Amino acid sequence: MNQILDLLIFLIPIYIANSSPVVLGGGAPLDLDNTLPDGERILGNGKTVRGFVAGTLAGTFAGGLVSLVYLLPFFPSPLIQFTAAFFLSFGTMTGDALGSFMKRRMHVGSGRPFVLDTIMFLIVALVFVVPFASAALYQPLNLLFFLILTLILHPLTNYLANKAGLKSVPW
Repeated sequence: MNQILDLLIFLIPIYIANSSPVVLGGGAPLDLDNTLPDGERILGNGKTVRGFVAGTLAGTFAGGLVSLVYLLPFFPSPLIQFTAAFFLSFGTMTGDALGSFMKRRMHVGSGRPFVLDTIMFLIVALVFVVPFASAALYQPLNLLFFLILTLILHPLTNYLANKAGLKSVPW
């Protein structure tokens, strides 16, 4: 049971970073309205500078609070865990933007559902934290747990955000 709790607590900076731009985002688009030679936007209007920064800060803050009260077994010290929270959050926002970039390259319209939107933020966050986490984090069952939980929670939370009027589409 403690292992599942550890895995859930590990995900806090990732999920907070990924969800925060829905409430805290807006403003100038991250790609500054630029397009590539194919005429498609680099990222689209849904990825904003404020959302990227707010997501990174919110996830880091949440992970920092956790590091004050609960040392995860994947990190050797609270300071490393706090540092990892930043990289998890920054990786989450980078992965979310990368998923949007790939979506544009595949000509999937803005606001349309796309499987990489569901998992790219998780994958990049896990890659960004490699220098800080022990190998125990990357056991296949842990990775499978992260993937399955994200494939369930991401669409569910997007649906709920849509019903609450925070998002214009349920994905």
